[in-house]
Amino acid sequence: MNKTFFPIKLRFINIQNNRLLTLNSEFMSPDSYNTIEKPSVAQYKDRGSKFIAYAFPIRDVNEFKRKLTVVKKEHPKATHHCFAYRIGLDGNNFRVSDDGEPSGSAGRPILGQIDNGQVTNVLIVVVRYFGGTLLGVPGLINAYKTAASLSLQITPIVQKPVLINYRLQFDYTQMNEVMKIVKQFDCVVMEQEVQLFCVMMIGIPIKNRENVLGKLKELKGVEVEKVEP
Repeated sequence: MNKTFFPIKLRFINIQNNRLLTLNSEFMSPDSYNTIEKPSVAQYKDRGSKFIAYAFPIRDVNEFKRKLTVVKKEHPKATHHCFAYRIGLDGNNFRVSDDGEPSGSAGRPILGQIDNGQVTNVLIVVVRYFGGTLLGVPGLINAYKTAASLSLQITPIVQKPVLINYRLQFDYTQMNEVMKIVKQFDCVVMEQEVQLFCVMMIGIPIKNRENVLGKLKELKGVEVEKVEP
């Protein structure tokens, strides 16, 4: 039975040489960052071993755990499931895993491609099926780096605004007024609970924060609370 791994159509690249394309992206700015728009998958082969790289946009560690679990279920017989992710803008929220490969031969090269692409909120999992020939540490570094790079080359890179999260509480009768402000200033609704008294979590673009907070303050009865990360 065929399995459907993603609910979208993926472009698939299969190469067996060391030729890499150049990944173009803009540098991050104080009010925006670069990330990938949708998942992708690419494949690289070297001396019988097959490396399948999955790139995902993620928002937090819980989402990383879910994506990794899905990949492992899709490839239960793979020799290794190596990965790297980077989340956020301060440079401190990242993780790498060699998953049994020699230290430094998988996770770090994968993370290096995320950083070379100047993107964040990105997870790359590279699945390896051993082909019977040892590649050595240099060969492994090249294979994992190449597979990760390919997965980024075939998915759109987009610039997104830096968001500051706020929790809003208001009466249901004020929903239209609140949503007008949300839409006017390109805020993102992350969670909402709509009852007689509504609770909404929104992300406000940092460049629009003062305007949004000022407009919300004008609405009597709307409670606004900043949510710390």
